[in-house]
Amino acid sequence: MDQTTTLTAADAAKQRALRRMKALATSLLAVVAAGYALTTWAEHRGAGAWAGYLSAAFEAGMVGALADWFAVTALFRRPLGLPIPHTAIIPTRKDQLGQSLGDFVGENFLAPEVVRDKLRSAALARRLGAWLSRPENADRVTAELAAAVRAGLAVLRDSDVRAVMGEAITRRAQEREIAPVLGRLLAKTVADNGHRRLVDLLCAHAHDWLLQHRETVLAAIEGGAPGWTPRFVDRRIGERVYRELLRFAAETRDSPGHPARTAFDRLLADFAERLQHDAATRERVEKAKSELVARPEVQDLISSAWSAVRGMLLAAAEDERSALRLRARASVLTLGARLSSDSRLAAKLDGWVSDAAIHVVSGYRAEITSLITDTVAAWDARTTSRKIELHIGRDLQFIRLNGTVIGALAGLLIHTLTTAFGA
Repeated sequence: MDQTTTLTAADAAKQRALRRMKALATSLLAVVAAGYALTTWAEHRGAGAWAGYLSAAFEAGMVGALADWFAVTALFRRPLGLPIPHTAIIPTRKDQLGQSLGDFVGENFLAPEVVRDKLRSAALARRLGAWLSRPENADRVTAELAAAVRAGLAVLRDSDVRAVMGEAITRRAQEREIAPVLGRLLAKTVADNGHRRLVDLLCAHAHDWLLQHRETVLAAIEGGAPGWTPRFVDRRIGERVYRELLRFAAETRDSPGHPARTAFDRLLADFAERLQHDAATRERVEKAKSELVARPEVQDLISSAWSAVRGMLLAAAEDERSALRLRARASVLTLGARLSSDSRLAAKLDGWVSDAAIHVVSGYRAEITSLITDTVAAWDARTTSRKIELHIGRDLQFIRLNGTVIGALAGLLIHTLTTAFGA
């Protein structure tokens, strides 16, 4: 495969830089080789001692340059195509290098103590608190939360949510016995006289109804009289009964201690007791509850509750001045201020983050490092070698340059010492 067709723009720039450095290192090798040839010729022609010194320097520089060229080239390919052992190290040992790299990362970067120390030194909670304390950041967080709410509501299917809500509420209502709860609530209400206002309202309404429907009451009484009694007698009896009813309603309305009210209180207390402890009463209440919950009207009411909640959430999320968004913004600012000032809270949050990170690292270290090893194993050997060379090859050419220079200096020094001590 032609590697140039897979290069990105950044890779192409690295390739040009690599070629320039290779050309520079090779040119320096050519210079010392030419210098060696010229100084050797000059030494043989009797040019003087200086030619020997330069010849030794150029010779050692040439050897150093060739040795470092071999070393650098052997990393990525076989020098001159020769099957020399331990060459083309990256292409031939790509998988082992990937495994070693994964192990190195796992042992030195994903160790629990390393992760904990790094997170502790980062002081994430205080940084987060300082960031959240700024109003513009609180506005940003609130806006992102509102966007998330809108996105979540857009993804949810109303029919599915209604079905889930209906099923959940119905199942909850069926599972929990309601009679004892109603009994305790009723007993508490009666004990605290919480029902008195309702009784007052009922008594007043009963008295007003009698005043407004006199003829209806009289007609009902006369209609129940025997057929053989005279009509005027029925009328007189009806009026008498009506007056007594009206008087009874007025007395019950105006007298908090009226015996009818007391009897009603005892009735409610007795009913509350039976709701809690009488099996027959509880069974009848549960049966009525089941029938009520199963009615289509009630199921429709439960399902329609989601539409109301959804509309309320959407309206609140879209309105920047809604109570929900203002409250959320205030909560974000409060949280930021607490994280910045409360060292105990910040330490607790940092501890949670560290524990969570260590749990992930400890439990999934193999999976994390396998991302490196599997990725490297999936690469083509030539492509891998080429990519690595593009990234580090330019710096490796300095080894060739340094080898040439250091070799020349070492050769000059050795020749000088040899001449000095051999003289």
